[in-house]
Amino acid sequence: MAAELGITLAGLMAAAGAAVTSWRAADNEIRAETDHPPEGRMLDVGGTRVHVVEMGAGPDLVLIHGASGNTRDMSFALAPALAQSYRVLIFDRPGLGYSQDINPKGATINQQAELLMRACGLLGASRPIVMGQSYGGAVALAWAVHHPETLSALVPVAAASHPWDTPLDPFYRITSSRLGSAIAVPLITAFTSEAKVKAALEGVFAPQLVPEGYASHFGPGLTLRRSSLRANALQRANLLDEIIELAARYDEISVPTEILHGTRDETVNFNLHSVNLANRISGAVLTPLEGIGHMPQHVAVRDVVAAIDRAADRAGLR
Repeated sequence: MAAELGITLAGLMAAAGAAVTSWRAADNEIRAETDHPPEGRMLDVGGTRVHVVEMGAGPDLVLIHGASGNTRDMSFALAPALAQSYRVLIFDRPGLGYSQDINPKGATINQQAELLMRACGLLGASRPIVMGQSYGGAVALAWAVHHPETLSALVPVAAASHPWDTPLDPFYRITSSRLGSAIAVPLITAFTSEAKVKAALEGVFAPQLVPEGYASHFGPGLTLRRSSLRANALQRANLLDEIIELAARYDEISVPTEILHGTRDETVNFNLHSVNLANRISGAVLTPLEGIGHMPQHVAVRDVVAAIDRAADRAGLR
């Protein structure tokens, strides 16, 4: 009897814990979306909801954010600087921000590139300049390889481009697994502290500081929603295999290409990725950003704008 009672109590406690976690996760998600609503408008791209922010006028320019990101990463500093000269289109990648997911097993970089390319078509941007940062750089490269006739120039910034031999980060191993998705993800949504968020931001910006006001503009709570954590984890877990396949085709890229990368990037290695990428794309120009980490779009805005200007000039757009 005592053993049965113990099992019953343990079950009740587990159920209560799950209920509290679910309630708190949902409450945090509501707060995140209330505090950081969509910046732009929703497009219907063949039945898929895609969130786009549009600003400025001039040649069409697409900005693609990295892992765990959303439009607000690009709209903080870079897009306003570019809107003086370009029609800037910032998209939430599938499953992140306010764009709908398109693959329950993890939207591939090829699928994402095709979706964003089709979204551009609906906006009358038939051959934009495409800039992608980090994971978004891999999406931009997939766009250039698979849809070369639909972009005028390519600007990879700290882009993941070449196969690596380090294991998948434990965070993504857990959150991309079926058990981790069911148990760990709700716990992360429900109980991640502001101190943890602050430390994560400091890590991705290092050795530079997180810009004043970035966290409040970006809205880390959007990234911490359960759906976004799951979509991001699967995309990240699948990326290496997708890069292995894509990297074999970089020599097919023929549009003007301007590559930027910080030499102190501890997230995406400068030499492995961008040096090798520049050697694979005919006519590509690599601009090393000395002493810069993984986030040039915030800490080296002038350099990124200058690279996009060069790409536009080379494509005959200015």
